[in-house]
Amino acid sequence: MRGKSNRERLGAMNPGQDLVVTGYIGEAGTARIISEKRPELLNRFSPGFLDQAEENRNMTGGNLEQWEQFGATECEPVGEGGIMAALWNLSGAYEVGIEFWLRQIPVRQKTIEICEFYDLNPYRLLSSGCVILVCDNGYHTMTRLKDAGIPAAVIGTVNRGLKREIYNGEGRGFLDRPQRDEIYKVLKII
Repeated sequence: MRGKSNRERLGAMNPGQDLVVTGYIGEAGTARIISEKRPELLNRFSPGFLDQAEENRNMTGGNLEQWEQFGATECEPVGEGGIMAALWNLSGAYEVGIEFWLRQIPVRQKTIEICEFYDLNPYRLLSSGCVILVCDNGYHTMTRLKDAGIPAAVIGTVNRGLKREIYNGEGRGFLDRPQRDEIYKVLKII
C-alpha cells in the first residue's frame, strides 16, 4: 500500500484520537550542530546563547508502557528525519490519515535561530528525546504530562483514509515522504 511503513504496531491508533508531542523538536540536532560548529557560530551568537542552546533538555523516552499512564495508546519516538519522518512512519504503520497544525509543534527559539543560520528545516532535524503520543483525549493527556513536568502540546488528530494533511496557518498541504535529516547539510556524519 502506498505510504505504508515497515514500523511494527505496538499499541492502537484509530480515527478520532489525538496526537500529542512531548518535548521540543530539533533539540538533539541543535545541540549536535553547536557542539561541532561552535567556532563558526560564535561569529553570530554569544557564548552564553550557545551554551544554553547546546543543552539538550528533552528527557523523554519512547517506551509505550511509560506513556500509558498518561493515556497513550501508541507512541513514536522522534529521531532522525525529525517530526515529519516520525509522523509519516506512525501513520503509515496503522494505514490511517492524520492532520496536524505545524504551528502547534513545540520548537524552541534557539532551534529556530540555529536552523535559520544554516537554512535548515527544524521539522526535519534530529529530535531524539521528543515523542509523539496517540491518545483518546489529547488535552487531558497534555495536562497530565505538564503536571508531571513534561512539556507537551496537542498537534493534531488521527483521521480515516490515508491523507497526511498539514495546516500551516496559510493553508493546507500534504506531508511528503521522509527525507534525509537536515543535520547532514551541516555535519559530515558517516
